[in-house]
Amino acid sequence: MDGNMSIVSAIFLLFLVMDPLGNVPLFLTALKDVDPTRRKRVIMREMLIALGILILFLVGGRYILGVLGITEPSLSIAGGIVLFIIALKMIFVGSMPGVEVEGEPFIVPLAIPLVAGPSTLTTLMLLARREPSRMWAWLLALICAWGISAVILVSSERLGRILGRRGLIALERLMGLILTMVAAQMFLTGLKQFIGS
Repeated sequence: MDGNMSIVSAIFLLFLVMDPLGNVPLFLTALKDVDPTRRKRVIMREMLIALGILILFLVGGRYILGVLGITEPSLSIAGGIVLFIIALKMIFVGSMPGVEVEGEPFIVPLAIPLVAGPSTLTTLMLLARREPSRMWAWLLALICAWGISAVILVSSERLGRILGRRGLIALERLMGLILTMVAAQMFLTGLKQFIGS
């Protein structure tokens, strides 16, 4: 993640870490006991809650980091490690076998951690900490990535039928491969900043 990241690159990065395609089977499992006529409304409610949390971390995350005394190199290295672990899970393990939810899910597990998870929150804080003057650009990137993810997840039942489980796993592994490169770059950037400081 370089210091001159474009909005398009930020959208793609945030889309990768939100991992909507990998979350499709998890959403389907979590919503299996929900009335089919309510599922899309529940997904949109959870997506809006997740968006609120993500915006909160984008805007306020750098202040939290400042209070905790966490430097940009530390955040970049930690973010790289977190993304790398998540990427490995996407490549070798795939999505979790299932999400046990009784009744209608609320906030957990759909909004948190499946959409507003540690990798997305870390990425947002890193963007805001690295270039706070571009906050509106990061907000636009977040809303675009969230919007694409919302469309995919609202269409999760249809996608599940069209692609099938194998197709979804193949796409998730492809995104995981790309994410490993992003994670490695984030880690190396943080390491370079730490050595140079």
